Amino acid sequence: MHIFRHFLPFPLVSLLSAALASPSGSHLDHDVFIGSRGDAVRRAAPDNPSHGYAPATVDCPQQRPTIRNAANLSQSERDWLQIRRPKTVDPMVAFFKNAGLDDFDAAGYINSHSQNFSIVPNIGIAVSGGGYRALMNGAGFIAAADSRVPGSTDTGGIGNLLQASTYLAGLSGGGWLVGSIYANNFSSVQQLRDGYQGSSLWQFSNSIFQGPKDTGLSILNTAEYWKDVNDQISDKRDAGYDVSVTDPWGRALSYQLINAQDGGPAYTFSSIQDWDSFTAANVPMPILVADERAPNTMIVSMNSTVFEFNPWEMGSFDPTVYGFAPTRYVGSNFTNGSVPSNGHCVRGFDAYSFVMGTSSSLFNAFLLQNLSSPDVPSFITTAVENILTDIGNDNNDIAVWRPNPFYGYHPGSNGNADTQQLSLVDGGLDLQNIPLHPLIQPPRALDVIFAVDSSADTTYNWPNGTALRATYERSQEAIANRTTFPAIPDAETFINLGLNARPTFFGCNTSAFNTSAAAIPPLVVYVPNTPYTAWSNVSTFDPSYPADERNSIIKNGFNVATRGNGTAGDSKWPACVACAVLSRSLERTNTAVSATCRDCFSRYCWNGTTDSTPVGSYEPTPSLELDAKSGAEQHSLVAAGNALVWSMVGFAGLVLAF
Repeated sequence: MHIFRHFLPFPLVSLLSAALASPSGSHLDHDVFIGSRGDAVRRAAPDNPSHGYAPATVDCPQQRPTIRNAANLSQSERDWLQIRRPKTVDPMVAFFKNAGLDDFDAAGYINSHSQNFSIVPNIGIAVSGGGYRALMNGAGFIAAADSRVPGSTDTGGIGNLLQASTYLAGLSGGGWLVGSIYANNFSSVQQLRDGYQGSSLWQFSNSIFQGPKDTGLSILNTAEYWKDVNDQISDKRDAGYDVSVTDPWGRALSYQLINAQDGGPAYTFSSIQDWDSFTAANVPMPILVADERAPNTMIVSMNSTVFEFNPWEMGSFDPTVYGFAPTRYVGSNFTNGSVPSNGHCVRGFDAYSFVMGTSSSLFNAFLLQNLSSPDVPSFITTAVENILTDIGNDNNDIAVWRPNPFYGYHPGSNGNADTQQLSLVDGGLDLQNIPLHPLIQPPRALDVIFAVDSSADTTYNWPNGTALRATYERSQEAIANRTTFPAIPDAETFINLGLNARPTFFGCNTSAFNTSAAAIPPLVVYVPNTPYTAWSNVSTFDPSYPADERNSIIKNGFNVATRGNGTAGDSKWPACVACAVLSRSLERTNTAVSATCRDCFSRYCWNGTTDSTPVGSYEPTPSLELDAKSGAEQHSLVAAGNALVWSMVGFAGLVLAF
């Protein structure tokens, strides 16, 4: 199946087909991002000194690891930005040249200010949670924004937007997408989709309960697969570290997401900082998000501390913790903000699969629900039951980060300062199911965020702005710590005004913000999952997808991102994307807004109008002809998924998660 057949003319379809059939073909630019196809296979991230999943005790570096105050960005990030921001200029210029913004020389504007990064727009992309649905829909957006994808820079495309971005954030299922991209050397969506011979990469037709279908980098059968997972978890426990259900969940997940033997148990998230293309700042900075669950509580509220993971650090800007630990040494014996002279240093605790699993710990229940599956051997059932005996059934949704790197740190505000364990959970459990929190922090100074929302807010698993609304409501509380966010209307308004059926800009009118109290937030370009060529509202908890259905949902995400390459409602959509990118910069320089941009803002900016008329069942109509695979499956696909959700996490879990 070809991803973009519905909206590309036949010659381009043929060109695209040839390029996708051979990821090393001349139509994909590998030099900047991933070198050659061989480089993508070889990898560069098995950084755990134990050469496996278990963390390893190591000599501390001469400058012992410490927790830093969150008043600013880390020195590592600031140094990296000095390289990255200039490298966004050329792809940004290329994007503007293709955008069709005919009445304003955006390329010339950027070139004339190319040395002034208080003027050059700063772009972020945030991909929501929502399981495989979020991964696949988000993949469609990333493919559309990626200039390496044939057709992305043609008329109606938004290619080069990814290359022009500074940050790429993911959460839960969106974190699987972001994590998989970076674990595989920033491979394109097409490379990840098509995989490699003998690899289980993105082969979702076999659920993680069955394990990989192929041999080669994969293993031979389900029993051996689960034995390997169990051995990896046992190694961590035997090394003296607590384990949680997140450990087997993350390890199983990694077989599909990391193109390495046994899903790369030795891969660490901090190893990204050593990858040549990242140190050269040729790619955006990845960030994953999780929430803290306070000690002795079961509820993850809007005031829960939000943690981020980036290649250098994990921690929070929230005033509760307000600190960051070095990701590479996060398993070390931190006390009162440092590793004492008699303390030891640890590496490998930040296993790539554990970080992705932490951000998606809601799916621990997914694993538990399927322990009775004939695909899951009895020894795994016993192992998980032993974990639950150790941590308690009430903690089956947490990722255990023990030792707590923030032990003794900021005891006046940090609720976990006096506990040896830091309990982290799925980043969407506080309803902020789009990872906006890291991108609205004033030190990062973003101008625009593309918020890709695959949340399941409605009866049939479509978004209705709940995630945006949660971030806005949190911004009104003390925990926001001077971060601001645009006003967001109620769910009924989203549906009644069609704000969840097409992209919408929030925060266009900066006069609404009290700039004396806090910084102006980024403009938010909301890109909701909606049907174009596929019923992409599959259940969050569907465990497997045949290749044609996977491809169809990715294709639909591409159509959502491009509005069907301009064929479904707005041929000027790329120009409007350009206007959104430019908006804050034009205001800072007092540059007149062109007629095209004024028209775009009049059509896409939410102007404060509300319509809270009660809404019944929301059932959108596809914008383009459906793929044959999709048919009329909206109801049947979702009903089974909703039943599974109810049986697994119950009413409270469903409300809290999505």
